[in-house]
Amino acid sequence: MDGKAKKKLDLVQKRLDKLRQQLSGAVRQNDDPQDVVRLRAEVAAAEAEIRRLKES
Repeated sequence: MDGKAKKKLDLVQKRLDKLRQQLSGAVRQNDDPQDVVRLRAEVAAAEAEIRRLKES
């Protein structure tokens, strides 16, 4: 894994941590059910991107 990929992986992992915190808060508050669905999709996309970066 080159330096550019490591930097991108680090950024995606930070974004994933932030998304998980937002999802946790959205699930607890549950003001907007669509928000929970959107955040879950974004978490899944970030996890997939991390897997892709680790495989390359």
